[in-house]
Amino acid sequence: MSMGLGRLWNDHALPRLADRSLRGHEVGRLRADACAGLHGRVLEIGFGSGLNVRFYPDQVACVDAVEPADVSWALSERRRDRSDVPVRRTGLDGQRLDADSDAYDAVLTTFTLCPIPDVAAALAEVRRVLRPGGAVHFLEHGLAPQPEVVRWQRRLEPWQRRLAGGCHLTRHVPTLLVEAGLHVESVTEQPLAGTGRPWGWMYLGRATA
Repeated sequence: MSMGLGRLWNDHALPRLADRSLRGHEVGRLRADACAGLHGRVLEIGFGSGLNVRFYPDQVACVDAVEPADVSWALSERRRDRSDVPVRRTGLDGQRLDADSDAYDAVLTTFTLCPIPDVAAALAEVRRVLRPGGAVHFLEHGLAPQPEVVRWQRRLEPWQRRLAGGCHLTRHVPTLLVEAGLHVESVTEQPLAGTGRPWGWMYLGRATA
């Protein structure tokens, strides 16, 4: 893929594909579960097209959104306008957050940790900006438990990274959170119906600072 076509694909096509593919009844149910219990000042990393906005609880005072794609931010406009929760775009890169330490009551990530190049740096930043006792609410896909699926994930990952904006298939999300100094309080692992097994192993849970 040429540089020009690659930029067109990553900057324009992928945000629209993500908006279409990451909604629906089952994904919406998982998003609602991930958002349950959010409160106060929230940082959402990988805000995308705003598919979580309708699930914010009333206890959320405001959301700061980190979103690198201008197309995704534009796609989120109607959802943000309909929300009672004020949302502002505060950054483009989850690896370098423009926020004070201990600034947030909660951090939300959904389908976010897979494409970040330096996920350890991003989670170190999450740990820094989260107040003591604050929680990371996560819904992510990653490494499956079945060895035969893992073999396919490893085979497909180079193509996945090239075609899906750097998305990794083999990250074990709970381990990454623990390595960042967070305590995983709860995690549910399950396949996502209607998704090929290499792509559809879900981690849903909470980790605390």
